[in-house]
Amino acid sequence: MRIPLSWLREYAQVPADASAEDVMNELVKVGLEEEDVHRPTDSITGPIVVGQVLSIVKEEQTNGKTINWCQVRVVPEGQPQTLTNEGIDPSGVQGIICGAHNFVAGDKVVVTLPGAVLPGDFRITPRKTYGHISAGMIASSRELGIGDDHDGIIVLSRLGLDPEVGTDAMELLGLYDQAAEINVTPDRSYAFSIRGVAREYAHATGTTFTDPASLVTVDAATAEGHPVKLQDAAGIYGVPGCDRFVTRKVTGINPALPTPPWMASRLNLAGMRSISLVVDISNYVMLELGQPLHFYDADKLTGAITVRRANPCETLKTLDTKERKLHVEDLLITDESGAIGVAGVMGGSATEVSDTTTSVLIEAAHFEPISIARSRRRHKLPSEASKRFERGVDWEVADEAAQRAVDLLVQLADGTATTEITDAGTRPAPTLIDLPAGFASALIGIEYTDEQITWALGEIGAQLEEIEGGLRVTAPSWRPDLATKQDLVEEIARLVGYHLIPATLPTAPPGRGYSRVQSQRRRVVAALADAGLTEVLSYPFVTKAQNNTFGAPEAGDVAAVKLNNPLSSEYGFMRTSILPGLLGIARRNHGRGFRDLALYEAGQVFLPGEVLGTSSIPPLGIRPSEEELEALYNGLPHQPTHIAAVLTGHDSPVAAEHTPRVYDWADALDAAKLVGDVLGVEVVVSQGSHQAFHPGRTAALALRDGTFIGYAGELHPKLLAELDLPERTVAMEINADELFEAAADVIVAKEISTYPISTQDVALVVDEGIVASDVLEALREGAGELLEDIALFDVYSGTGIEDGKKSLAFGLRFRATDRTLTADEASEARAAATALAAERFGAVQR
Repeated sequence: MRIPLSWLREYAQVPADASAEDVMNELVKVGLEEEDVHRPTDSITGPIVVGQVLSIVKEEQTNGKTINWCQVRVVPEGQPQTLTNEGIDPSGVQGIICGAHNFVAGDKVVVTLPGAVLPGDFRITPRKTYGHISAGMIASSRELGIGDDHDGIIVLSRLGLDPEVGTDAMELLGLYDQAAEINVTPDRSYAFSIRGVAREYAHATGTTFTDPASLVTVDAATAEGHPVKLQDAAGIYGVPGCDRFVTRKVTGINPALPTPPWMASRLNLAGMRSISLVVDISNYVMLELGQPLHFYDADKLTGAITVRRANPCETLKTLDTKERKLHVEDLLITDESGAIGVAGVMGGSATEVSDTTTSVLIEAAHFEPISIARSRRRHKLPSEASKRFERGVDWEVADEAAQRAVDLLVQLADGTATTEITDAGTRPAPTLIDLPAGFASALIGIEYTDEQITWALGEIGAQLEEIEGGLRVTAPSWRPDLATKQDLVEEIARLVGYHLIPATLPTAPPGRGYSRVQSQRRRVVAALADAGLTEVLSYPFVTKAQNNTFGAPEAGDVAAVKLNNPLSSEYGFMRTSILPGLLGIARRNHGRGFRDLALYEAGQVFLPGEVLGTSSIPPLGIRPSEEELEALYNGLPHQPTHIAAVLTGHDSPVAAEHTPRVYDWADALDAAKLVGDVLGVEVVVSQGSHQAFHPGRTAALALRDGTFIGYAGELHPKLLAELDLPERTVAMEINADELFEAAADVIVAKEISTYPISTQDVALVVDEGIVASDVLEALREGAGELLEDIALFDVYSGTGIEDGKKSLAFGLRFRATDRTLTADEASEARAAATALAAERFGAVQR
């Protein structure tokens, strides 16, 4: 909300020399947030003065255009010109070319003299045009930045102004004014008006406030008022869609009259462009009192006005000329011809005010906020009116706002107020709140006196009644946000002063440290980071295709949680795998030139069970029963923690005498094994297959008891091509919850033997279809307790190996804890291992 200071001064005691910054510094004290400062003088500078046209010579040009060669006096007759800018005539009479034709000799106009700068950095200098030296410009409202051109240049005499020639036109037009812009939170709708902000300024400074509504003398409703029917008494949210509807009628309006410069300047400074006098008056009253108005061309109305909900398949062409299909929950303003407006949002084009409107019917109504908000969102129709209605408008000010609009139409547009006055409906009942004695002090933590409490609540306009044990507070009509005793305490703290509340640090409650799972998770993510991977966070929202690709090893539909109200219709499901988000992050970084990436994420996936959700939601304000809570918990999807990693590019930067290595499937496998090692859980690796991974370079990961926990390996080439990621990009994903469950509470390190190791290698020839990890497990089992470690270091097929066979070379490391092994003992253990491999797989030692 932008607050022109000249406007604010009419109702609050703002010092004459106060700047917009000064005003915002005061408003911050009562909780309003400062946003910006707006000054016309930042984009416009003088000299800009009042001039009088002495003569006009019309000259027709070869291009068919007729221009006016004007002589304009810019200083009082008989006085010397004191300005010395280049191009300013010392005689006080300027020769100016003007293309507008809405003025005559003798008119007083606004003249921008050489040296002036207009909005858009348009600098006024003497220039030769149409055979003359034009030393200045006769200005329009658009050129001065205070509104659109309605009828050419500004003719001051037609605005009821007769200033002396040479007067500073910037001061006359309010261009020295400035505006303080504040951020209005949704619960403080009253601050969307000069009335509300003036009241807050008075609270902040301890000065008096003049309510602009109190300055309006309201005419009483009459029997001949325009007929209005309110048909939505029950509403769809438990309250009527419209509970008050005031109409006034003004006839004999002169549509040719322009908006006075002072009004256009204020509207522009408040962030609204000047459109026409009638429309500008509507906007001016809304900004002043906070009550949105709607003006109908009275000659276009047919019969009585009815407020009702939309019928099925009903349509309306709104003021933006779009035909809109209405929803049955839309609250409408209608007459006998049908819908003429979406209540509180936007009017219809059939009854809009135009340049020929001479009779206006004024609407000042009070609408239920939720209906307005939903219609605005449904039709994507943001407006200044809906912004106020959906936050709450003062239901008591409707007649004052309508009367203020009538007075301005009579004063500025030559209109005539009729006796047709309607005030339909009933005002809502005021909100009553009981405030127990001592509650404010207990809640805020400082002692408030009874005088401070009654003063603060009185300042906001509340009525107070002493009751047993405290106060009964009647909230003012302009504060629909006050509904509970906590709201009242907030007002007390705000007005008495936030600065009185001491800054104290809360005492940290005693804790028991991390839980077992928290500690395990932290160890895992720290270990991956220490290993050189970078932790990232991705959104849990994915497409159906992504879930189908990554959520199951085989192609097909994967059960997933579908969102009712997704942020994006494309990403309408909760993830069943972390890899889609990780690969998206890798893709974005790769596209921005980061080619070497090692990323990981630890987070939840969402796996729906047989039951998802509940048939009903427990009501608000009542604690659900144990059965309801159990049903809610049972309806939640299973949310295990997964850990995933994606590696692409090289493992290290290029350096002198160093060639970086390209990440391969073994790096993904190592990342998975690292997670197990940190938790003290052995991860068993076997040949696996998954539709998102390379057919021959995929490892299935499991625990020693056979519990499956995930996959690791190289991603499928077709998938990488679709994602525009490099070939040989590798990944892993494991179910961390299974690892956490299998991990011991205390990890006991193995005893380190001080005796030397004995190493032996063995190469076994087996069928090509036999998985190397199975042979490794057989060797481990056969070697017995002397075997400390075993690793596969070579796979060979080709010359010297039969077709259909392959050679697997393993390195075995033996060590005893109590003695030095002899070569014979190590050989004996190796022979036992080889024998078991031969028995199970027909392995032949090479």
